Amino acid sequence: GIVYRLKTYKLPIGTPQSKGKALINLLPLKSDEKITTLMPYIVGEKNNNIIFATSNGNVRRNKLSDFQSINANGKIAMKLSDNDRLVNVITCSEGSHIFLSTKLGKCIRFIANNVRLFSGRSSIGVRGIKLQKNDSVISLAILNDITFGVQERDNYLKISNQIRRKEEYDNKLVSKDKLDILKENEEFILSVTDKGHGKRSSAYEYKVTKRGGLGIANMQLSGRNGNQVIASFPINDKDQLMLVTDKGKLIRCPMNDVRIAGRQTQGVTLFNVSVDEKVVSVAKLEENDE
Repeated sequence: GIVYRLKTYKLPIGTPQSKGKALINLLPLKSDEKITTLMPYIVGEKNNNIIFATSNGNVRRNKLSDFQSINANGKIAMKLSDNDRLVNVITCSEGSHIFLSTKLGKCIRFIANNVRLFSGRSSIGVRGIKLQKNDSVISLAILNDITFGVQERDNYLKISNQIRRKEEYDNKLVSKDKLDILKENEEFILSVTDKGHGKRSSAYEYKVTKRGGLGIANMQLSGRNGNQVIASFPINDKDQLMLVTDKGKLIRCPMNDVRIAGRQTQGVTLFNVSVDEKVVSVAKLEENDE
């Protein structure tokens, strides 16, 4: 629950000539302390809030300016209980859509202003999602805050599925202008299990609710496809995906190879792992213009 701030010009630049030289210690971490997330602090950032999420389902929102001045030894960012840990920290605005997902296949989507703006830094925050027994939050993300009606959304999802299957669709269900807007702003959420199964689902399937609820299904777990969700986050068509197992194996694949399916489906095999092997890490490799 401690935050540090570093200026990029203080970071060493790796060069071929620097091979074999010792790395410098940038942060005075304790023996039982580790880095959870790295976040760029951009001066003049339009998202002037910062939101924290913990594994026990708590969230807290502060002004980004609360963390403008940080000494070398760090600053207490959030109070954590002994069995809790910080999952992620991300900048947001009052109208941002917050997305929390859990390892047992649950998720919740709510608007940031549902979380009151805290002035202190030592509180545990408020409940973001009510967890079932043995469940925990694995990710925090920001989704596009586009407005649409439920029927309009359902019609769009029906049409988009028909377009992907190259079927004819009823163009009277959604106006062309609205169809273009929804298509342009559509995001897909990738979910991957410990047995290497995964799928993409339209973010439109994840309705906005109030914070603190039980959430909705994000992915079905059957034991066959996995015992827990390892990662769940927004991803683009042109991104690539890297999966790593506890046996030291990895695979890299383009996102357009990952099937688009409903949020309550079990997904398809992305990585064939052995019986005693599990996927432990999933990374998104974003498209590079170069």
